[in-house]
Order: sequence, then C-alpha cells, then structure tokens
Amino acid sequence: MLLEYGSMDVTSILNQLNPAQEEAVTSDKPHLLVLAGAGSGKTRVLVHRIAWKIQVDNISPYGLLAVTFTNKAAREMRERIDELLGMSLRGMWVGTFHGLAHRLLKAHWRDVNLPENFQILDSDDQLRLVKRVMRSMDLDEQRWPPKQAQWWINGQKDEGLRAAHIQETSDPHLLTMLRIYREYEEVCNRIGVIDFAELLLRALELWKNNPAVLEHYQQRFQHILVDEFQDTNAVQYAWLRLLAGKVSGITAVGDDDQSIYGWRGAKVENILSYERHFADTHTVKLEQNYRSTSNILGAANAVIAKNAERLGKNLWTDSGEGEPIALYAAFNEHDEARYIADRLHSWVQQGNRREDSAILYRSNAQSRVLEAALLQADIPYRIYGGQRFYERLEIKNALSYLRLMMNCHDDTAFERVVNVPPRGIGDRTVEMIREVAREHQVSLWAAAEKIVTEKRMAARATNAVAVFIQLINEMSGQLDELPLHEQADHAIDRSGLIEMHRREKGERGQARVENLEELVGACRNFEPEDKDQPILPQFLDQVALDSGDRQADEDQDAVQLMTLHSAKGLEFPLVFLAGMEENLFPHKMSLEEPGRLEEERRLAYVGITRAMQKLYLTFAESRSIYGSESFNSVSRFVRDIPKDVIEEVRLQSTVSRPTSYARGGLSSDQGDDTGFALGQGVNHQVYGEGVILNFEGNGPRARVHVSFADVGTKILILASANLIAL
Repeated sequence: MLLEYGSMDVTSILNQLNPAQEEAVTSDKPHLLVLAGAGSGKTRVLVHRIAWKIQVDNISPYGLLAVTFTNKAAREMRERIDELLGMSLRGMWVGTFHGLAHRLLKAHWRDVNLPENFQILDSDDQLRLVKRVMRSMDLDEQRWPPKQAQWWINGQKDEGLRAAHIQETSDPHLLTMLRIYREYEEVCNRIGVIDFAELLLRALELWKNNPAVLEHYQQRFQHILVDEFQDTNAVQYAWLRLLAGKVSGITAVGDDDQSIYGWRGAKVENILSYERHFADTHTVKLEQNYRSTSNILGAANAVIAKNAERLGKNLWTDSGEGEPIALYAAFNEHDEARYIADRLHSWVQQGNRREDSAILYRSNAQSRVLEAALLQADIPYRIYGGQRFYERLEIKNALSYLRLMMNCHDDTAFERVVNVPPRGIGDRTVEMIREVAREHQVSLWAAAEKIVTEKRMAARATNAVAVFIQLINEMSGQLDELPLHEQADHAIDRSGLIEMHRREKGERGQARVENLEELVGACRNFEPEDKDQPILPQFLDQVALDSGDRQADEDQDAVQLMTLHSAKGLEFPLVFLAGMEENLFPHKMSLEEPGRLEEERRLAYVGITRAMQKLYLTFAESRSIYGSESFNSVSRFVRDIPKDVIEEVRLQSTVSRPTSYARGGLSSDQGDDTGFALGQGVNHQVYGEGVILNFEGNGPRARVHVSFADVGTKILILASANLIAL
C-alpha cells in the first residue's frame, strides 16, 4: 500500500530531495544531527522530516514538537507543513523557545509558583523595574548603569542560574550585581511578573522540580525537531535534554559554521558536542548549495577551513563558476563608499532592482560614510533591522549636548539629556521644571536656574540640577577654543556618555561606543560652507538635513544596508562586504578574547554566503573611523581566499596606487621575509605565549604586534624579540 503526504505519494515527494536531504528526511535513528550548510535547503528538510514522521512513522502531530528561533520562522514552517500535507496540523506544537515556554507556564502556573494571569516584561519594562530596584537600594546609576545590571541578570538566567545559585565574592562589582539580582527576583515574585529570560528558566525548573509533569510531556512528545541548533544557549539546551530524556528522539538542524551569536549567550559547544550527549546519533551533512556560484562557495570554504573547532563540511554547487569575486582597494573610506555607490548605479542601469543588492559591514559606525555616498548619488537605501546613523540613540544624545552647548535654551535637547547619563534628576523634578517654565513663559533652562536659585526643591534634587547647569556652562565655555571634532570629543567625554556605554557589556555597548567615536570622526571631516561663521551651528544644520526623511519607504525599491549579524538568513544577488581590514574585520576586540576570532571567521563565512551571483570585497588603505586615522592591512579573511576566484579591480587613473597596497593586497603582505604570519602563535622568553596581530614593515627590522595571554599587546622589533613559532 502506498503511503501519502496529503495528496502526494512518498515517491514523488522524495524525488524533490537530493540524496543527502533524503537521507536526513528518512533516517530511522532516534537522534539525528543535520549539518545544514548555507543555502542547502534546511527548511525543506525540516518540513519533509515532519511529514515523514507523521505519514510513515505514524506519529500523531500531537506527538511532535518543533522549535525555531523566530516567530517568522515558526509561521513559515507551519504554513509549509500544512501546504505539503494538504491539511492543518493545529495539534502540533510549533513555536519559538520563548513562545513554547510561555505556553507551558500558562498551563502549569501553579507548579511554577506564578499567578494565573502573570505578565511578561518586555526589555523596556524590565529596565524600568531594574531602575526601580536600584533606587530602592540607593545605588548611584552613574556608577552602576541599570542596563549593565539588566544584561548581567539576563546572562545569569541564560546560564540557568538563580541568585541563590551564585556564590558571594569579594569582587565589589559582582557582589553589587548579585545584590541587585536578589532584590529584582524578590520584586518580580511579589508582583507576579516575569521577563523573557525568566520564561526559559522557569520552564526548565518546571521539568526539574515536577517529575510527573516532565514524564507527561516526555511521553507525549515522541520526537522533537530543533531549527538553528547552533544558536541554543545553556538553558535552552538543558531544557531540550531534559524533555528528550531516554525516550524521545531529537532532530537537530543547524550549522556550526554559522554560530555568530556567542556575545548574546549562544553556545557553539552545544552542536559540537551533540553526538556525545545523544547516543546513537546519525549525522547527515547538507553540502549542496542552491544559492551561490562556485566561486563564492570556494571563497567561503577557504575562509571557514581555517577554524579548528568545527565539525567540517564543504559547500558545492552544480550551477557553475559564475563571476569572479571583485576586490577593490580604496584610498580611504570615502573612496570605498563612492566606488560602492558607482557599482550600484551600474547595477540598476543594467535593469536590476536595488532591493536585490546589499551592503554588509562589521560595525554600525561604518554606515555613516556609506549613507552619505548613497545620498550623494541619489540612491534610495534602507537600514535593515536598524536605524540610520544620526537617528541612533547615543548619537542623538551626543548631538543634544552639542546643541545645549551652543544654545542652552533648546528645550528639546534639555529634556533629552537632563538625566542622561542618570544624575538623580527624576521625573518629578523635570515636571516641576516644566511647570515653572510654563508659569513664567521661559525656557526649561531658565526655569531650572530659577528653581536652583530660589531652592524650590529638596536639597538633593536642587543639587542634581545645579550640577547639570554647571556642567553645560563649563562645556559651553570652551566652544570658541576648540576645533569641531574636539568639541564633540569633549561633549561625549565630559557628559559621561562614552563612559556610560563603555560600562554596558556585550556587542550593543561596544557598538554605541564606536558610534560615538565615529561622530567625532564625522566632525573631523566636516567642511563648513562659510569658514567665517562658527562651525558648530553649520554642522548641526547639516546633520538635521541628513537626518531628514531620506531613507526609502517600505515599498520603495532600495539598497539594503545592514551589519553582518543582521544579514544571517538573508540572500541577495549582489553583495558588498565593506571594510575588509584587520582590526575592523576581524574586529580588534576579537583578537584579545579566546574563541572570538573563530566567531569572527564564522561571521565572514556568513557574509560571503549571502551573495548569490556577484560579491565585492572592499577595503581602505587608510580609514578615519571611531574618531582617528588608521592604516590597517587587508583582512586575513581576504588573504584566505584562493587567488583564482578573485579579480582585483584596477580603476583607470593617472594616480598610482599607494605603495602600501602592495603590502596589503593579495600579492604580498606586511611581514614578508620575516618567517612569521598574521594570526600565528609565538612564544617570547619573557612574555610567554601570544598571537601575532599585525606587522609594520618587512624583514628583520619589522615591528610586530603580539597579543600575549598574560600581559596584553606588545610591539616588538622582530630582530631582537627572539620569537619562537608555535
């Protein structure tokens, strides 16, 4: 008898799959690990595997659980399953980790000590509650930024740790974070609310503390399917392992080479150790790519092959070599941006859509110059999953300080930063300032001065406002003495903005710091129209114009701009990878932390495999970024790519290429004739083991930058350093 998927038989369905996909779909092993390379059809495999389990293995949809990482992916999976089977599978649980955890907690609210109608805090609500807790503890928000406390608490929960699980320490920072966590937990329990990280932790505790409940779900869910397995964190993996127990099977689909979210808790170790944790696992590698040309895949394979900690696979395609990868060495970041804009213009002239192209970059701060070039060329663009440079929170705050320095009666700027960073000026104080301003028909600044002079508030609030007034007066007093970029640097430093974001841990805090430093760079490069007039008002006017409604509408054909992290899961016929330089990509921070360089390499792999037909790699000989000029060699990721798939772009020009290009290009590298290479491990008789980050010059007299595990980065003269290669 022929079994059917809805109206289609097994044979016709399997004919749509390549041999590796068919092997994954039909595997009868209890546990399956599908290593799905970029563009290899992993969603198709997941959907067909579910159909196979229902129609061939006779598992009820009620006995299947499918976990994804986004609501969009969950909806797409459900729609494709329904379409394939020709019927709706309402009894099947398909959703995100957070969505499924919420469903469990709503059904078992008594078992997890929650009120029946418990509320979920979003990120902003959680931050407000953390601030409330810290105020009750009389903690100075400038010294202890609430966002940092929020990040720390969520990080502990992602590891499955309650405050009671964490040992006290003599470290003042960790001790304070622990005190905040304890108090925060008490408040949440008292008022019956939970945050997003708590959803997962509380669901894990449901399994751990209620054997009968766990057994019920273990018997119910005969098979569990997990998408993007490489992105699971500690608590998610523990939850899955408990649920699977010794009975349920698991299909884990993921790609260790695309694990790029370590900074937010994802553990690539989960997929690397899957075969150890689940006995009798069958592993299938999906290596046939349906997205990119052979040249693009050759580049991706060569880059990722340098990572030691990987399960290993090699992407291939039968769609042909395609065009070579173009490599452009720009003089500076402005030349790079103009070149990209010019290539995009030609692309559109050839009849292509702008939305089929994307510019990818490692750091958000890079978008400023790229945006300016696109505006100059009248090319509509859209920032995918983010904001334009001058719309970002930290930039608007910094600009508000500059506006106040120029005009202290700017009410909008005053309201925005009067308590940013936090300085003890609460909502009630600001409301009193507003009332006085309305009563006397004066600016908020004048009202604040009046309140301080007449001491209309409690001493603590009065002093806080007085300190703010003094700060702005002192900053304004130096306007005429400093060039524009120093005014900006002075503003973000004296205001405390830069320090506030430096204390924010993780990728977001680092990005905000880099954006503020890039604002200084924008000021350094600003050319005023009238050199006889003050430069700050001209700069602020230009920013206002650049910040106008120039980003493309949602339905307008527009180029996509995004960070490499945002690009995961997307694909475009035309892709530009901008800023392919050492210290920018790989990011300089990755060279100092164990494991980060491998994640940067995975990020490069993700970026390259977004391209379907044409890929451009660009780098700049010199780059003014984060407020200073840098001269970096071409990225090691570019040097990893085989020369036979790359075509170096040589623009016709009477200006010769700078000599540093010969050192930074593919023909030779800085550090030639030294016997060493970038990224190589070395040993120094005094400093111990380290890794080579950069060279200045060639031969024995070259200066070599080495990051040592114990003493940080040192610059050594190679001839006298006596380095030993490891």
